[in-house]
Amino acid sequence: MEPPKKVCLVTGASSGIGYAIASALIADGYTVVVTARREERLRELPAGDTLLLAGNLSDPAFLDQLEAQVFEKYGRCDYLFNCAGSIANGTIEEIDIDKVTDMIELNITATFRLTYKFLKRFRKQGYGHVINLSSILGTKVRPTAGAYAATKYAMEALSEALRMELAGSDIQVTCIEPGLVMTELHKDWEVHPSKSMGIREPLLPADIVATVRFIMAQPAHVRIPRLMVLPKDHQI
Repeated sequence: MEPPKKVCLVTGASSGIGYAIASALIADGYTVVVTARREERLRELPAGDTLLLAGNLSDPAFLDQLEAQVFEKYGRCDYLFNCAGSIANGTIEEIDIDKVTDMIELNITATFRLTYKFLKRFRKQGYGHVINLSSILGTKVRPTAGAYAATKYAMEALSEALRMELAGSDIQVTCIEPGLVMTELHKDWEVHPSKSMGIREPLLPADIVATVRFIMAQPAHVRIPRLMVLPKDHQI
């Protein structure tokens, strides 16, 4: 009898890196649970063994529902991909602090809640892998982006502490730290960062998919706590 297919939960699956990762996992034959606020965008994902659960990750009740539906339907989860996130930046004079606090609620609070929920489940089942979409700004800062960097630093700090706590087990935690990737994240910016930073060839979501596949292909005794991926023009 063939073993059951591995189950993946991908947050932020309606666009950008999350959409690309979900699409790749579906193509690779995984069972994929996808979530984001925009259900119509989730329905644009390729056909496959998928479960669409639209909702707001910043709502603790939705996180409870997400956990319950995944484990009641499949009885397991092998991978949690924390791809959901937003960015709010600006000068001291121009920053929208309400957008900053919304970003903190999603990037930190919601992500931490979901991670701990699934790690408790991973402890019970004895295996699992949390893959966090961090950023190069989880290791550095730049002017006007301190608040966003702080959310990624928080993700990095939690991930490293969890890695230490889980050492010796079959539960893994990995941070992927991309440089600039061409997604919808910067669609409302007056000047795209590729212009302001002189990056002629930003990364593509497909580059992050390749990184994910590399991480998932490692043998059981190998750990990759963090992996940075940069376009060649990226200087910071």
